[in-house]
Amino acid sequence: MSTTAAPCLVTGATGLVGSRICLDLLLAGRKVRALRRAQSDWSILHRTFAQYSSLLEEIDWFIGDVTEVLSVYEALDGIEEVYHAAGLVSFDPKDRLRLYSTNSQGTTNMVNMSLERGVKRFCHISSVAAIGRSEQDAVIDESVAWTNSSFNTEYAISKYEAEREVWRGIEEGLQAVIVNPSIILGPGDWEKGSGLLFRAVWNGLRFYPSGTTGFVDVRDVSLAAITLVEKREFGKRFILNSDSIPYRTVFTEIANALGKPPVSIRVSKMLSNFAWRFEKLRCMITGASPVLTRETAHTSMGVWNYSGERLTKTTGIRCIPISQSIADWAVVFLKEHSQR
Repeated sequence: MSTTAAPCLVTGATGLVGSRICLDLLLAGRKVRALRRAQSDWSILHRTFAQYSSLLEEIDWFIGDVTEVLSVYEALDGIEEVYHAAGLVSFDPKDRLRLYSTNSQGTTNMVNMSLERGVKRFCHISSVAAIGRSEQDAVIDESVAWTNSSFNTEYAISKYEAEREVWRGIEEGLQAVIVNPSIILGPGDWEKGSGLLFRAVWNGLRFYPSGTTGFVDVRDVSLAAITLVEKREFGKRFILNSDSIPYRTVFTEIANALGKPPVSIRVSKMLSNFAWRFEKLRCMITGASPVLTRETAHTSMGVWNYSGERLTKTTGIRCIPISQSIADWAVVFLKEHSQR
């Protein structure tokens, strides 16, 4: 791995992917500058660095926001390599404007200022959602083109727009690679995102959607991003996916790892429609954020099969089996729960 003297910039450094990239770069002897908002929650970062807490002191923190052009410009001073992991994942209709501000405009700022600053290497952490969903059961690989579909969430559209900005940057000379992870499992926020899968099962989840989708471990996302930059695989995109498996299988394996009863009730389309409407009403009354929305209810009923073959053929990386990923992160979850 490169030992260039110039530090790398990691955005979204307090999130699941960004924190892991920071750790792996530091373990490889790289210098890291990390962009974070002043009010950022450090819980995921501390969880990621649990065994390497002293390395946190080596991060050069820069307080700013990808939505602010000036702070992005200043954060890139002296930077040759960027890992753009900042982004908002939400399916709450209330977050629509924030999705486009953070994911789309934020990426525009990162691309423009990287070109302005002469950044030499750029990795954009996107999502399989940016590839779009149209034909079920078909294998989705890097050749699939975006198609407007009712399965494309506002989050997906915001990530698609962000990718378009990176492709524009590539046309203008930016040496960039795009990675498209499926659902990322790791020691994240147990109250939202993929971490909520563990929390829901722990709390006695009995229902499961009928769909299938892709999953990948956060350790593989970081390894792939760093390796692809190191190999100079620019001007390309890579799907990062370990397994495409039914939700029931994932929930069952999580239940087994946590010592909880397995899910047993299949959610029909009718029940799914009732559930998201009930959740919407609950949140209107309580002001809480919805666990289930119309978008997530709709997409979770589909069958989406993602191929990660291009990554393996290019880098030799073979992703951690999701059963192993679940077992590993269940240990972290149980340890934290026992300490409460």
